[in-house]
Amino acid sequence: MNPGSVAAILPLYNEGHAIARLVERMPCRITETFVVDDGSDDGGPASASAAGARVLSHEGRRGVGAAIRTGIQAAREKGHWAVVVMAANGKDDPAEAPRLIEALESGYDYVQGSRYLASGGASINLPLGRSVMIRGYTLLFRLLSGFRVSDVTNGFRAYRLDLFDDPRIRIDQSWLDRYELEYYIHWKVVTLGYRVIEVGVSKTYPTGGGNYSKIRRVRDWWSIVRPTILLWLHLRS
Repeated sequence: MNPGSVAAILPLYNEGHAIARLVERMPCRITETFVVDDGSDDGGPASASAAGARVLSHEGRRGVGAAIRTGIQAAREKGHWAVVVMAANGKDDPAEAPRLIEALESGYDYVQGSRYLASGGASINLPLGRSVMIRGYTLLFRLLSGFRVSDVTNGFRAYRLDLFDDPRIRIDQSWLDRYELEYYIHWKVVTLGYRVIEVGVSKTYPTGGGNYSKIRRVRDWWSIVRPTILLWLHLRS
């Protein structure tokens, strides 16, 4: 498939303070923005729609993986060539999306954003505890996959949608509904021999503490890590 239109996917759960501004800041390389509402009750979906996004809504909260899957399905149905996935809470900069798109256009299948690359990467106000957990899981992923990744948990990613024509990449599995889907896809594209590259991006955390992430330290971190473990052990496919 030749390079063509690129959609953005923003999984949304109660980020009404940030979502409209993100939609309005999408660069011209993004031809359509899908905001997938995963059960918000703060008015964020209406704000996203007013800002120009196409809002897709789940009836209740299913998880970020389910939201990304819904966005992928919608983008494929609309005939888009690729998608860029980014956070709906303002930590990612939409102006950097063309960096990822350009890597896809140069021949890569999957582009992982990295806050740690010397060229273009930046990590602003990242809490120390979160940094330790990110680096620990990234090391585990490197050891088990053999892929020299520097920032496996960064949710700012882009990939060609024809990856999902490969029957070995089964994103419809229900166990991938929470954080598992992102890391399942990453493991699959690396281990199946697709062309993968990291690109430097910035990640900005809010100052003054507070709820900088919805990831819970035990339950959700296991949701993040377990696809790598289960796929490495061949307990899932």
